[in-house]
Amino acid sequence: MKICVYAICKNEEKFVERWFNSAKDADGIFVLDTGSTDNSVKKLKKLGVKVKTKEIIPWRFDEARNESLKMIPNDYDLCVCLDLDEVLLPGWYENLKKIYSNDYTRVRYIYNWALDIDNKPVVWFYGDKIHRRKGFTWINPVHEVLKCDDDEKMLSTDKVIINHYPDSKKSRSSYLPLLELATKENPLNDRSMHYLGREYMYYKRWNDAIDTLEKHLRLKSATWLDERCASMRFIARCYKNLNRIDEAIMWADKAIKEAPYLRDGYMEKALITYDNKNFTNTEILCKKALKINIKTGTYINEIFTRDLYIYDILSITCFYNKKYRLALIYINKALKLDPDNKRLIANKKIIQSINKK
Repeated sequence: MKICVYAICKNEEKFVERWFNSAKDADGIFVLDTGSTDNSVKKLKKLGVKVKTKEIIPWRFDEARNESLKMIPNDYDLCVCLDLDEVLLPGWYENLKKIYSNDYTRVRYIYNWALDIDNKPVVWFYGDKIHRRKGFTWINPVHEVLKCDDDEKMLSTDKVIINHYPDSKKSRSSYLPLLELATKENPLNDRSMHYLGREYMYYKRWNDAIDTLEKHLRLKSATWLDERCASMRFIARCYKNLNRIDEAIMWADKAIKEAPYLRDGYMEKALITYDNKNFTNTEILCKKALKINIKTGTYINEIFTRDLYIYDILSITCFYNKKYRLALIYINKALKLDPDNKRLIANKKIIQSINKK
């Protein structure tokens, strides 16, 4: 069995060596460079990577990925799509060799989307960009996905892990026009509609975000509860920023009802009540969130649903609710997860000083 790694690249020379070192066990490595002006191409070629240069005009991610896919000879069995800001953890090649057969169309793996300063996962989900060589096409101008020509048969493993180290300086300016294009090309695509609404929210275009996210929720194909819950939460967030708190609360409640098995709805509402100094409700909501321990393995989950974040909020709300002993318990739990956090350390000293009185 032959396994390859492939990617698209533009001006990512600072990631090249780290990326290559994680992928070098592959039987072949292929990169489509879309117009780098730095030393990306030179570095990749020096390492033995097969590089093709082609500018995609007008730019869209699916076309670029399809061009990179064309570079791979047909005698490869399995393809790993790995962006330059991603890293395969050791053992990936051997594990894929052990578990994969051509009966499967795709392999789902652990994707650590966000990591803390100690390189421990903060947000993770199952990725799906490892696929059979034949029968796949990338679709959607941005937030592109793989479309399979056959009936999908997926294999899931915890033995293959990819870490994501995003470039904070990288612009996402192309995302909004590409998402607008995606929904224009296919107005019934629920995924693109959800992402467009989220993008409007990022741009603080609150009313556009609300309208678009409500369109997403009305689509017949919008059946994935996790994503529907996220749209509802984003609507709540928009109303909160418009200072329409009653409507924000209403949509947060809808999000909870839509996916009660997720922490996200409870914590979205908790942040609204916290900002409005309703600390009693915030405490109740945080405790309800903590009771949920199910890991869905999807990209939807927010960073603020982590135990650390919830313990932090609970310590503050219990403090304001004059439950000082509880506040101390929660701040200690937070510090156990983040012992060097200066703000948490300072908060603990304040709680201790009050608790002694």
